[in-house]
Amino acid sequence: MQTFDVMVLGAGIVGVSTAAHLRRLGLDVALIDRKHPGGEASAGNAGVVQHNGFVPQGLPKNPVAFLRSSFNLGGPFSYRPLTLAKMLPWIRQYVQASYGEAAEAYCRAIMPLRQQAVKAHLDLAEQSNAGRFYRKGGWLHLYRTPASFDADDVSRYYARIYGVDYKEMDGAEAGVLEPGLKLSGMKAVHWTESCSVSNPAAVVDAFWRGYIQNGGHYFRADAKKLIRQRGGWSLEGERGPVFARNVVVCLGAWSMDVLKKLGEQYPLAVKRGYHMHYRPLSGASLSRPVVDMDNGFALTPTDFGIRLTTGVELSGRDAPPNPQIIKQVRRRAEEIFSLGRALHEEPWVGSRPCVPDSLPVLGPSPSVKGLWLNFAHGHDGFTLGPVSGQIMADMIANKPLVADVNGVSPARFQTQKK
Repeated sequence: MQTFDVMVLGAGIVGVSTAAHLRRLGLDVALIDRKHPGGEASAGNAGVVQHNGFVPQGLPKNPVAFLRSSFNLGGPFSYRPLTLAKMLPWIRQYVQASYGEAAEAYCRAIMPLRQQAVKAHLDLAEQSNAGRFYRKGGWLHLYRTPASFDADDVSRYYARIYGVDYKEMDGAEAGVLEPGLKLSGMKAVHWTESCSVSNPAAVVDAFWRGYIQNGGHYFRADAKKLIRQRGGWSLEGERGPVFARNVVVCLGAWSMDVLKKLGEQYPLAVKRGYHMHYRPLSGASLSRPVVDMDNGFALTPTDFGIRLTTGVELSGRDAPPNPQIIKQVRRRAEEIFSLGRALHEEPWVGSRPCVPDSLPVLGPSPSVKGLWLNFAHGHDGFTLGPVSGQIMADMIANKPLVADVNGVSPARFQTQKK
């Protein structure tokens, strides 16, 4: 039996960051996963560390508009009819939490984390030799119509309140930043204080290697075999049993596979996303991530070519991929950028874990001693992984926190039940 202070389940960017910060505080840490670190959703995103992002990614409140929009596979979201009936209660809660006072509550809860996100990334990058993957220059939001630009004014409103810099542009001005784009008649917002990376998976791998070099331990094991026992937690790994007084669940879309067995209930669902890499035609290039706000896709320059990431598919976590989604999104993307040849036969697909209020679940379990939760980051897993890992480690070590996290506490779900 190998004994540790803390066992961290899940080696995505959230889990690796949590383990790295725990180790920096001098705790003996066992990081657990079935695969190599960073192999799931942490690898498949647009690579943005965003300082903005003040409102949830909402769904239409009108049921007719919802059905009409979701049939558009190239749009911001789509769904599978067989999945819709199962997800309908969750979708209702999600819509209710995306507008009005609930959206304001989201902004108040998420801003303390966003304000620390870039700094937390660069701090871990400096200590793990990952700085070479990071680039400044922010990212660009594109709007195809004046209506879509006006509809997103709430994001700019909160940016002004919280002092986050941005620049409004017309198509010509945005074209100076990104000459490879076709932006006639469009408007744009340049979020200057965010940063991005050229290889999200390599960043997580570098963080992990830095953690190992700092004396951390890593084990291949199935987190679903976790056993609660007197004085802590045990898990059978490939190299024998592992025991720790505390366990942190950082399993993303797989978190409830473990938590249900412990009597924990959280309304976790997944938003699936796809990506494909392309080799641009005629020397076209991008220097920063670009998001089409009307259609929900992003184009970002990576070490593998231009990565096209799709909007949201409301689907079961383990459902077969829908190849039509990336095809439809590519058609829309080609309207603004010449993608060129696809570099893979099949698109990557992954699952973003999300609860209806779009906020992470971060903190101690309200009911199980020694159980800590750090999951449900939705679209912000890559952005918030390092700062939520830092906060989780400080909580366990009883250190002062870098941000107010009352708004993301697991206890909020107990309040909702009452």
